[in-house]
Amino acid sequence: MKKYIMFATTFLLAMFLVACGDASTENQKSDGATDATDNSETEEASGNKTLEKLSIGFVPSRDPQEIITATDPLKDLLKTELASLGYDVKNIDITVGTNYEAVGEALSAGTTDIGFIPGGTYVLYDDGAEVILTATRAGLNNDSDNPVDWNKNEPTEATTEQAISYRGILIAGPSKKGQELAAKVNKGEALTFEDLDGANWNVMSSSSPAGYIYPALWLQENFNKTITDLSKVVQADSYGTAFARLAAEQTDLLVTFADARRDYAEAWTSEYNRQADIWAETDLIGVMPAIYNDTISVSKNSEIMDDELKKALQQAFINIGKTKEGKEVIAVYSHEGYQEAKDSDYDNERKAQEIVQKLGSK
Repeated sequence: MKKYIMFATTFLLAMFLVACGDASTENQKSDGATDATDNSETEEASGNKTLEKLSIGFVPSRDPQEIITATDPLKDLLKTELASLGYDVKNIDITVGTNYEAVGEALSAGTTDIGFIPGGTYVLYDDGAEVILTATRAGLNNDSDNPVDWNKNEPTEATTEQAISYRGILIAGPSKKGQELAAKVNKGEALTFEDLDGANWNVMSSSSPAGYIYPALWLQENFNKTITDLSKVVQADSYGTAFARLAAEQTDLLVTFADARRDYAEAWTSEYNRQADIWAETDLIGVMPAIYNDTISVSKNSEIMDDELKKALQQAFINIGKTKEGKEVIAVYSHEGYQEAKDSDYDNERKAQEIVQKLGSK
């Protein structure tokens, strides 16, 4: 009898444990199904749109390979920011245009989605491009209209102030003619157009604000002439090439942006083989009116561009400009951050372009 009771008790206990095990397994299965469902809902809730490719074009204001190398980390930075703003981007393609116009044309054609372009290039191609951001840069300790003030206060250095505009400058190099013109300006003597016409000029493409447009306006305002009236003009493909020619005394004058000598100070002696530093061997002989900073513009004809993506790109680049890693990338253009822009910000640039085009057609 005792054996029967023990057997029955053992049997019932075994059945109870099996039942508990089955219940536990079912609960685990149920919990697992619930987790899977929750994960699926989270993925749906995220609602990120997938972009196969986003293309970015840069103008060649620096050596193209230098720009490609410096901006490569932008790919991951932008992917990360856009992912947090609702866009998963599989590939980001970065290119440097053969000239400023090439990037403007690519934006107009829709073959490039985003362009880092100057205001001058933007207004030439605003039929197919739309500005979304303007760059901010560190202000400089020189901002006078008088080139002598710059020459007395060298080297040009950055300040802690952020600026939304910059100056174009006319630099005289170490050649005999360049030094002759610099000496005249530093003595307080006024230059004549004949002085300038006797020099070999370095200019950039016709859509470059500091490298063409504003120097043309400066010539018009001061001498009633323009760049097309000069006898000896060489168009450079980049400022690096232009500074190399200036250092080699192949050219006498160079039009560029205000802090360009800071960018090429090291190359002046190491690559261009000058014995003295750039501040000792160059002087300003002209200062242009203030120029509104570079743009980040998007293509109006891009297949993927819409208002939502524009807003996401605005916020992404603003965020990137606030990080250490981002600042290192955008420093290649001397950008330090970005702020939202609107088309009317560049109305003065349009006026400048109209004048240049009229003068160029004469």
